[in-house]
Amino acid sequence: MSALLDISHIDMVFPTPSGDFTALKGVDLQIKKGEFVSLIGHSGCGKSTVLNVVAGLYQASKGGVILAGKEVTEPGPERAVVFQNHSLLPWLTAYQNVELAVEQVFGKTMSKPEKKDWIEHNLKLVHMDHAMYKRPNEISGGMKQRVGIARALAMQPEVLLMDEPFGALDALTRAHMQDSLMEIQNELNNTVIMITHDVDEAVLLSDRIVMMTNGPSATIGEILDVNLERPRDRLSLSKDANYNRLRSEVLTFLYEKQRKVDTSTKTA
Repeated sequence: MSALLDISHIDMVFPTPSGDFTALKGVDLQIKKGEFVSLIGHSGCGKSTVLNVVAGLYQASKGGVILAGKEVTEPGPERAVVFQNHSLLPWLTAYQNVELAVEQVFGKTMSKPEKKDWIEHNLKLVHMDHAMYKRPNEISGGMKQRVGIARALAMQPEVLLMDEPFGALDALTRAHMQDSLMEIQNELNNTVIMITHDVDEAVLLSDRIVMMTNGPSATIGEILDVNLERPRDRLSLSKDANYNRLRSEVLTFLYEKQRKVDTSTKTA
């Protein structure tokens, strides 16, 4: 199967008062339709920069991004972003926040009843149909993130980009959100790229884990195939030898191999 998304040998250089800073060097990654890919690495390794290039918020200094045969040069609804902060407009209800995205993408192609059904459908997907007329200050942090995900899904994106979407949540809420995301991805077969610092989250959710080296000139250090059957149950996986092996491989890269990469780079 050919790649839906081709991140092709990108470099990202930022000008600074003391000279150019190379954030990314030679990042090359191909992602198939329906894949769930996590980017993991230490802070400052360029994970968010990769995501911003795919989102069209940054233009790569070298190389580029091809989505479904078209070059990415600017933001577009085919690439919806879910941030760590829910970014909901506080004066609008959950329904109205999702409605904004629907109007932007489908304002001229859907009738008013169709738009209403579509908004309610996406809120139901994230189990927020019971609170669709509540404002952000009337719902919990996890519920706000659910609305943010509903808003992104309502755009029918080809790729869902998630920048540590559950990082600010407590452990129990985070687990519920992860389970919901697995249900949604199983139902919709979304292509997802997610940034995370959480090793367990990466192994639980991903088809592949992309491990980044530290910056400057950060790049892909290793890619780990997560060959665990779906659907996945966190309680069963906690006792699964393959799950624990995969978890150990990510930890080994982050805390042993990464140190060797840093040392060899500094002495080269």
